[in-house]
Amino acid sequence: MKENKLADLSMDFAVKALELTNEIEGHYSLKNQFERSATSIGANIREANYAQSKADFLSKLQISLKECYETEYWLELFIRAKILPAEKVKRLLHDSGEIRKLLVSSVNTLKNK
Repeated sequence: MKENKLADLSMDFAVKALELTNEIEGHYSLKNQFERSATSIGANIREANYAQSKADFLSKLQISLKECYETEYWLELFIRAKILPAEKVKRLLHDSGEIRKLLVSSVNTLKNK
């Protein structure tokens, strides 16, 4: 159940992230890095559903978690570098935090089993 919620949240997040990049002028390499990390969160969650083993499943979730942290870095950079106004970024930061919390919980549960 939690993985379906994660898949849904991460897909919605990826769509919002792509929409946000449409508002960035220039900075093509930063936009590319952000788009790759933001969409990778959900891609790895989806891929985890077809993992070959428990270890592979855990690995995919851990990759998603790392991508979530990277995405938060880019969002914070957009604010600090004044590439985007904070009010346009804060909702995505909140959403990535929610996804991150679910991923941490899932990873910890798997590790403790």
